[in-house]
Amino acid sequence: MGEVPEPHTGWTFLTNHARVLAAIASNQRRRVRDIAAHCRLTERAVQKIISDLEADGYLTHRREGRSNTYRIRPGSPLRHPAEAALTVADLLALLVQHDAEHTDDAKRSG
Repeated sequence: MGEVPEPHTGWTFLTNHARVLAAIASNQRRRVRDIAAHCRLTERAVQKIISDLEADGYLTHRREGRSNTYRIRPGSPLRHPAEAALTVADLLALLVQHDAEHTDDAKRSG
């Protein structure tokens, strides 16, 4: 079993749900363990978030052998009324782009 991530104190701009969704968007075959490590969450927390996202129609999964492949519904509107004009695709475009740039920067400096 993986190590429990260090807890974060204080508030953040992004929810854990957004972080998990972005992690899945960058690799739809990513394991829960890998999502948890990437998002600095426990596996149990990631499983709950995935369940929430599926229950509300933002995400589906298909079992392939011993692993899952996730499918995001990009046209789904964001939940808060202030962001209802935005879709999941709009949010992910920003988050996945940032994550890719961050990864590229780390590779160049390493």
